[in-house]
Amino acid sequence: MRADRLLSLLLLLQNRGRMTAPELAAELEVSVRTVYRDVEALGASGVPVLADRGPAGGYRLADGYRTRLTGLTDAQAGSLFLAGAPGPARELGLGAELAAAQLKLQAALPAALAERARTIQDRFHLDAPAWFRDADPVPHLARIAQAVWDQRVLHTHYRRWGGEVHRALHPLGLVLKGGIWYLVARAVSSVESAEAPESVDSVRTYRVSRFLAVDTAADAFERPAGFELAAYWGESTRRLDAVLHQQTADLRLSPRGQRLLPMRFGAAGVRALAAAGPADAEGWVRIRLPVESEAVAVGDLLRLGTDAEVLGPPELRSALAGTVAALAARYR
Repeated sequence: MRADRLLSLLLLLQNRGRMTAPELAAELEVSVRTVYRDVEALGASGVPVLADRGPAGGYRLADGYRTRLTGLTDAQAGSLFLAGAPGPARELGLGAELAAAQLKLQAALPAALAERARTIQDRFHLDAPAWFRDADPVPHLARIAQAVWDQRVLHTHYRRWGGEVHRALHPLGLVLKGGIWYLVARAVSSVESAEAPESVDSVRTYRVSRFLAVDTAADAFERPAGFELAAYWGESTRRLDAVLHQQTADLRLSPRGQRLLPMRFGAAGVRALAAAGPADAEGWVRIRLPVESEAVAVGDLLRLGTDAEVLGPPELRSALAGTVAALAARYR
């Protein structure tokens, strides 16, 4: 809306001082011609916007002028929890709200605190997604987020590992983990009668990029009494870790392998190294590393190359030896 844009333009000039028309256009995501019209509109409403000519010119407010129009809307206040993550804010449809909320906060702060806030913003940045991986396409994220907020039932078409399913969900919350969005929801119905009973009327986690279609129903739902998103997520990740890491590999690691392990296995690798035995004369250490199923573990351990030797369990060592032999035969 134009009124919101005019207020944003005013706050930009108040918070940052002199700005050129192209700079304002980039911040407001409009054309330079629109900036010219908006500046004229501000002037006509009594705001003292001055235009300085020349290479160092631009628009600025008259000395001493400050607005106190800094009240936050509901959407802007709700966007502040994403202040360090502008990318996720845009994905949730809150990018413009977050920018407006930040401008209003800066305008309301005393000069010293506002300057410190700008310094922090210049020197620290949060980038949630992992390296070397494209972000999931999440075309339905904004609609799902609105349903979470409004507590509206979602009728969904979802792609699972075992096929596709149509379900009615009570969306309870969204989680951004490693650059991937997940929906925590309670499944209340399914068109597949062959599903296991626990699939319905239970709180589960869904990867947002796997929703093929989402339709928001008119009817609302009641959140489960006592449900806490953070507590559910913490317990869910602990359960997943216990399910995935059902066996432990006994390894020898070279000095290079010790440097690679945290990069390949994350926190599990860090913990395994911390509990490692003393190094031998060549610098190799022996560790015990939690791993997933045999098939997954073979692929994961091969990433360490010749800087790791699997000592046990015997079945895993045999499986790894068989894979290496097959690779050698293929490339011989």
